Amino acid sequence: MSHCRPHHKICCLHASSLSVAQRRCCPISARDEGGYALVALIAMMTILALFALAAAPSIKQQVQRQKEQEAIFRGEQVADAIRSFYLNRGATMNASGPQALPISIEQLLEGVQIPGRTKKRQVLRASAARDPLTSSGEWGFVRPRSMRLLDFQRNVMTYSGGLPPTPQNAQMSQLQQVIAPPLGNVIDTGSTTSSSSGSEESEDGSGPFIGVTSRSRKKSVLHYYGIQEHNQWVFTPLFKW
Repeated sequence: MSHCRPHHKICCLHASSLSVAQRRCCPISARDEGGYALVALIAMMTILALFALAAAPSIKQQVQRQKEQEAIFRGEQVADAIRSFYLNRGATMNASGPQALPISIEQLLEGVQIPGRTKKRQVLRASAARDPLTSSGEWGFVRPRSMRLLDFQRNVMTYSGGLPPTPQNAQMSQLQQVIAPPLGNVIDTGSTTSSSSGSEESEDGSGPFIGVTSRSRKKSVLHYYGIQEHNQWVFTPLFKW
């Protein structure tokens, strides 16, 4: 009996010590697993960040492309509105030349008067009256016989192989002859670089306009008649197929 009690105590101490050791081992193992998980998470985040950096230029270019497509769509709607406005002035007021052109975007938004009707016909949507390539949304105006129009005519001639397209409508064809600046002895070098890319003379001021252009000076992703600068794109009813 006397020998069993100490032995029993020894057995109890051994079991108690083993239990403590086991309890100490469990937290260490959990910490190791948590550390591995954290390293794996950091590695995954690093890989994702690298993929995002690699894809960023492509995403940015795609966004720019979509904006340019919308700008071309809206700009050509403005050009169509100018044509409708001009033809209506010729039919209702017997006007022609620069006097029959609009002098503001607001005139296009108001629409044109139809003989015998009180309500005007809409020729331009409000959304098309804004340039999506600039924060202000204001189109620059292209005036008759301006250098900007001359540059655009030269680019269109290069793009079309030497001759600008002739409008099918007789009135628009006559207008082109009146307000499009003569090219003279301009030699076609095959280049579409504008000689007055920095010119502001057509964008502001007052008076009749024959087209609009973006105020953005960025290089474009898309080419419009072979032109790759936003502020050299001219949206006009002239020189169009």
